[in-house]
Amino acid sequence: MEFSEDSIADIVIAKFDALPSKSKPVVDINGVSGWVPLSGIVFTNGNGSNATCVALATGMKCLPSNKIPQAHGIVLHDWHAEVLTIRGLNHFLIQECHDLARSPKSHSPFIRWRDPSELSSYRGLQPFTIREGLKVHMFCSEAPCGDASMELTMSAQRDATPWVDIALLKDKAKPVAVLKGRGFFSEVGIVRRKPSRPDSQPTLSKSCSDKLALKQCTSLLSSPASLLICPENAFLDTLILPDTEFVVSSCERSFGPAGRMGLVKNVVWCGGYSYRPFKISTTQRKFEYSRRRSGSQHANPKPSNISVLWTKQQQETLINGVLQGRKQTDLKGGSAVCRLRTSRLVIETLALLAIPMLVDSLRSSTYAELKRASVLEERRKVKEYVKEAALAGWIPNLEDDFDLHII
Repeated sequence: MEFSEDSIADIVIAKFDALPSKSKPVVDINGVSGWVPLSGIVFTNGNGSNATCVALATGMKCLPSNKIPQAHGIVLHDWHAEVLTIRGLNHFLIQECHDLARSPKSHSPFIRWRDPSELSSYRGLQPFTIREGLKVHMFCSEAPCGDASMELTMSAQRDATPWVDIALLKDKAKPVAVLKGRGFFSEVGIVRRKPSRPDSQPTLSKSCSDKLALKQCTSLLSSPASLLICPENAFLDTLILPDTEFVVSSCERSFGPAGRMGLVKNVVWCGGYSYRPFKISTTQRKFEYSRRRSGSQHANPKPSNISVLWTKQQQETLINGVLQGRKQTDLKGGSAVCRLRTSRLVIETLALLAIPMLVDSLRSSTYAELKRASVLEERRKVKEYVKEAALAGWIPNLEDDFDLHII
C-alpha cells in the first residue's frame, strides 16, 4: 500500500506526542499555549509496506549575525524546525555509516556500502549511499518561512504595510540590508533572510524556503555527510503541508520549474547532483501547537523558545541553539547536530574506513579545511551555480570556523 499524506503527518505528530512534556511549549498562567513549528522526516520503502520517522524537530529561532563569530561550532546558527530536522537526518545517517564502518558485516535498512564499480569521479567517491527504493518525505506544520509563505504572511497582517526594519536603518552599511525579511510584500521570488520582529538584531540566515529550494539541487545531505554518502538517493520526494498552509502560486514560484528554479531545471552536474523538485502535497492533519491551532482560543499565542530534536538514536531539548540548561559559551552545551560534533563524528568514521581517496579530510584541523575537501568540489560548484542563477542575491553568512579538536 502507499502511505497517504495524512498517515505521514500522523507518524510525525504521534512521535512528537510521545516526547516528554519538557520538550513541548508551555501554557502560561493565563491559559495561553505557546506555539512552535514542527517538522519531521519519514522514510517509506518502495512497496509501501513500511514507514519510519527518522528525525523530527521543533523550533523557530536563529542566531543574529553578530553572534556567529562566537558560535565556535557549538551554537546552532539556525534552529527553525525544517533546518533542525534536516540536521537531525544528517546526524542519523552519519551514525548509520559509523556503525557500518565499525562493523562492516552489520546491516542498515537505510544505508548500504557502494560497490567499487559505482565509485568514479563522475558518480562520486563516497563509500555509502541511501538504499534504492526508499522515499524521503517531510511533514511541516507551517509553511516554510520566506518566499513560499509570503501570501500567507500578507493575509495574516492587520496592516499589510511592509515592516520597516529598525535594525537595518541603524546600520545601512551592512550587507544584511540587501536581504529582506518579512516585509517588502511586493517583492516575491527573491532570497530572504529569516523573519523576525522589526526591533530584533538582523541575521544572515536564509529563509527555509530558500534553503529547501537549494537542497533540490544539493540533496538533503550536509557538507560533512557528503564526505561519506553519495547524494544520488538523498533528495526529498515529498513536502507535506497542512491544507491551510499551502498556496499553489507561492510554492510553485519558490520551488517549482515554472518559478525561479526553472533557471537550473535542465542542468546536470557530476557526482549525482541535479535539480530534483519535490512534490508538494497537503494534509488535513493539524499539529496541536501550530500557530493557528494554538491561537484558536486566544488572539495572540506566544512563540515558544523551546526546541526539541529527536532522531531514532537520541532526543534533545534546546534553548537558544544549545542544550537546555547550558550557556552558549559552554563547550558541553553543543547539540549532537552542532557543526563541531557532527564534524567530529564524520572524522571518526573516516578514520575507521581508512580510504586513501578520503585521507585528505582526516588531515583537516579546522571546519573550513574539512569543507574544502576534494570530494566536495562538485558540491561546491553546484551551490555556487544555483545561488548565482536561481537564487541570486544569496549573501553568505559570517564565517564560523573553529578547531575540530577543541574538545
